[in-house]
Amino acid sequence: MLEIMLKAKIHMATVTEKEIEYEGSIGIDEELLELSGIKVNELVLISDVNNGNRLATYVIPEPRGSRKISLNGAAARLVEKGDRIIIMAFGLYDPTEYKGAKILILNNDNSVKEVRFLSPGENL
Repeated sequence: MLEIMLKAKIHMATVTEKEIEYEGSIGIDEELLELSGIKVNELVLISDVNNGNRLATYVIPEPRGSRKISLNGAAARLVEKGDRIIIMAFGLYDPTEYKGAKILILNNDNSVKEVRFLSPGENL
């Protein structure tokens, strides 16, 4: 049986932009995508720490080094600029192949504060 497991997480990202008149998605700085292992067009779950909203959307790239985190379309109605969010990507794994998740912890300006690897059974 395959299990849905956390693959990568970008923890405490700050929303820098929101654009309601857009097709939808979350824009993430390409550097953060590369460091986390999250892919363009990948399904992600977003949790807004400020208001408790959760939503699912797909990833689009923002310019490398821009530190932009932008919520677009309907998702933009669920966040405010400056909100802190958690971005989570999951994968389907056979229990014997799952090795854990890569976690990026960000500063307020979306620079990387810490990179962690979360082993199976370990809590962040």
